[in-house]
Amino acid sequence: MKAPPGPARETFWRSPLRGPWLTTALGSLLLPLVLVVAATGFVSNAAYQPALGHNALIPPGGPRPFGFGWPSSPSWLYALNQGLHVTVGIVAVPLLLAKLWSVAPRLFAWPPLRSPAHAIERLSILALVGSAIFELGTGILNVQLYYPWHFNFVVAHYFGAWVFVVALTVHVAVKLPTIRRAWRERGALARLRAGLDDTRPEPYEPGGLAPPRPAAPTISRRGLLALVGSASGGLLIVTAGQSIGGPLRRLALLAPRGQSIVGTGPNGFPVNKTAATAGIGHGDVGPAWRLGVAGRDRLALSREELLAMEQHEEDLPIACVEGWSTTQRWSGVRLRDLAARAGVTGQTVLRVESLQARGVLRRATLGPDQHGDARALLALRVNGADLSLDHGYPARVIVPALPGVHCTKWVASLTWEAA
Repeated sequence: MKAPPGPARETFWRSPLRGPWLTTALGSLLLPLVLVVAATGFVSNAAYQPALGHNALIPPGGPRPFGFGWPSSPSWLYALNQGLHVTVGIVAVPLLLAKLWSVAPRLFAWPPLRSPAHAIERLSILALVGSAIFELGTGILNVQLYYPWHFNFVVAHYFGAWVFVVALTVHVAVKLPTIRRAWRERGALARLRAGLDDTRPEPYEPGGLAPPRPAAPTISRRGLLALVGSASGGLLIVTAGQSIGGPLRRLALLAPRGQSIVGTGPNGFPVNKTAATAGIGHGDVGPAWRLGVAGRDRLALSREELLAMEQHEEDLPIACVEGWSTTQRWSGVRLRDLAARAGVTGQTVLRVESLQARGVLRRATLGPDQHGDARALLALRVNGADLSLDHGYPARVIVPALPGVHCTKWVASLTWEAA
């Protein structure tokens, strides 16, 4: 069957750079990046401790590769994980686009289905390419807090990751002989030594990646990899500052919350959700506010009573799932001191409730390692000043290594329950 005009014909593709070596080189650079993104994504889900309370982000029955309890040390653990997940994912985009460009002739191969075995191979490639584009595309839009779709991002992103991991495993297993042959026959670095004048096309093979009628090169393979590397390096510069902080935060142009400063003075640091967005007003947290504390005993504590208790200071980060983090000096009452005051004994979990928009209670459940840590605080002040309303006044939870969304603001109640 003759191929129709256009990209389905081998003669349509003329770049002399395409071939098994270039695709293998790009894939070898891309593989460790996507493995880091996949692993940190699954670890992020584990950090939410989905087995506790209402923490689960994924419906019951889904695969969960990490079932361990999330540790509270080191305090920067979640910040590091999410910083890697988001930053490496964004840095991988130019490599992914270059890899797709290098294999474009195979994506348009004609006839599209030659045999049952070929159909299975094409379906696996479709799953790999589709899931890769979906994961990186929706992930970047999530970082930008832009949701033009009508599905649950977290659930779709999680199961899309599983499709990607399975498809990638199959693809690497199938292509391993081709990868070995490309390195063995053409070497790992020899083609990078060739400049533009010495750039030669790879040998043509029917149904392969090298074109049958290559055009004259306009860039060397070394130049192409340098161009892709520069694009990834540029994305690193304008992204990593949201996780690293300090002066580099000003360079985080792709991080809407990494640069956005809410408040001034001691309260001048990023926030993901303002009080107005959450539907919290000064009337909700005025003099009548009381913190409900429940264990063996039940208490209702005013902010003044909390301030009268022994105060502790800790330098702890808030680390958001979108990749940004910020470390501040928090002061307040240890959660375990409040547990002791409520007569709590034994292994327990802590249910934290926060009054947010329209009277809906937002809940997070903390395990024994979290609420029992000596650094875990019900914070009342930050950097020597009272919390601002946007940062959780009159009280918020701050726990080392905990996802920022579980460092609950505008706390209404703390309830210890049997583990």
